[in-house]
Amino acid sequence: MSLTDWLIDIALIGLVVLQVRGRRLTLRTLLLPVALVAWAGAQYLRTIPTGGNDLELIVPVALLGLALGIGAGVLSRVHRTTDGAVIVRATIAAAVLWVVGVGCRLAFQVYATHGGGASIGRFSVEHHLDPSAWTAAILLMAFGEVIARTAVVGWRGLSARRQPTAPRIASA
Repeated sequence: MSLTDWLIDIALIGLVVLQVRGRRLTLRTLLLPVALVAWAGAQYLRTIPTGGNDLELIVPVALLGLALGIGAGVLSRVHRTTDGAVIVRATIAAAVLWVVGVGCRLAFQVYATHGGGASIGRFSVEHHLDPSAWTAAILLMAFGEVIARTAVVGWRGLSARRQPTAPRIASA
């Protein structure tokens, strides 16, 4: 794992952990995680293998990412303030789902690059997996998680933006 890999994983965790306190929902806050995984995909995803049992690994792992992202998006709170700003606040449950997804990918990367490579290789041979299937599965899991959460939170943000703001009560 390179320093860049570590920084991307830490940034993805940090983006949601920062939202536990609540942050203004902007196009930038929505698209930054998408940009991070798009960059990782451009760096590491060369092919999506379909031979052997590759899809039996890739599809469930990608679907797990989608499920975690949808869960994190649904469990986040999105509301409009009296001044019209849309705020997103990740609940503890949403943050846990997000960190579980990123943490599992990070743990696998650490295992694969620090002594687990041989056992992953043996498993791959025994189960007819192309070695690049692991990379595709991990990256598609990340894409699914990020894009699903972004879509859910973005949709909820648009809905909140369309709601009328409550009138301000002047203090005497």
